[in-house]
Amino acid sequence: MSLATLKLVVIGPAYPYRGGIAYFNTLLCQQLSARHEVLLCSFKKQYPRILFGGRSDRDPSEYAPRIACDYVLSALDPLSWLRCFSMIKRAAPDAIIFHWWVPFWAPAFGSLAWLIRHSLNVPVLLLCHNVLPHDPFPLAETLTRFVFRGAHAFIVQSERDLQDLRRLMPNSLVTKTHHPTYAPLAASRWPRSKAREQLGLTGPVLLYFGFVRPYKGVEYLLKAIPLVQRAMSVHLLIVGEFWDDKSRYLRLIQELGLESVVTVVDRYVPIEELGLYFDAADVIVLPYVDATQSGVIQLAYGFGKPVISTNVGGLAEVVRDGETGFLVKPRDANALAEGIVRFFNTHDVDWAANVERVQEHFAWKYMVEAIEELILQIRS
Repeated sequence: MSLATLKLVVIGPAYPYRGGIAYFNTLLCQQLSARHEVLLCSFKKQYPRILFGGRSDRDPSEYAPRIACDYVLSALDPLSWLRCFSMIKRAAPDAIIFHWWVPFWAPAFGSLAWLIRHSLNVPVLLLCHNVLPHDPFPLAETLTRFVFRGAHAFIVQSERDLQDLRRLMPNSLVTKTHHPTYAPLAASRWPRSKAREQLGLTGPVLLYFGFVRPYKGVEYLLKAIPLVQRAMSVHLLIVGEFWDDKSRYLRLIQELGLESVVTVVDRYVPIEELGLYFDAADVIVLPYVDATQSGVIQLAYGFGKPVISTNVGGLAEVVRDGETGFLVKPRDANALAEGIVRFFNTHDVDWAANVERVQEHFAWKYMVEAIEELILQIRS
């Protein structure tokens, strides 16, 4: 069978659900659809309110990437799993791709994968965003193995995830390819001066973007700011919804006397507003204490921005130290401050040109080719 005629079923989040994986899934399906027939199966309902850390799981963006899909699955409704399986069976696909990122979906995905593997002669691929979760999750490894045993092959996006996968599933068929670019999400641009005028900013500007969660290390970034101020003035934008105790961070800002140099935007930012914050910033900062890969880096690159990141997980595979940003030691406010000051004191590097040059390494074609090659290996 020619790869040009493959029929693929993809299972994962999509608009109107929000978040990086929903964007990733939609962009992936758009790319796959250029060469194959794609049926996207998304969620009728995601998480129970008690398990969801945000205010809403719906995307407020007017111009979020979209693609036709069937909303079938509910995480805690076994009947919806059977309906999804029936839909897949009727579609008679050549392969099925599950997105994997958190063990909460293990009962649904594991049951579906088992049904597919034992009832249909169809390759099952797991595209892993995180092999294991960042935050503690009961029976995480047991639940993950339950799902992974139903798959024929895996795609991971960092060396860290590759190691975790090898430990959980020795001798599995796996390929590694980097998280693709989010440049398509960077269409709404602002002139730098206008963005800064809108936000009331002058001078050097740092941007932390994304959900504020314990593993993101925002407290280390806040503790670094007074150290940076000894050498230079700087303003920090913290833009993203808090999934942690916000009062703890506000208290730290007050204790450090940072009220005038830190702006907190505690909400999910729609796509059409991304340019306001990214174009106003000089550099994007990721102070993470744990990570596998990061869509925020790809979003930063999409806006042509360099990145200062801690050297954790797969982030060092994407941030080229001294070329597209700097890598610093995690859990260390001093190291983070030194990296920030070093960035602004480095005048012989064309950061934007370097970022533009590396974009080719993160083209979506590499993810599409990885999927195609795995399907061929399974079917051969």
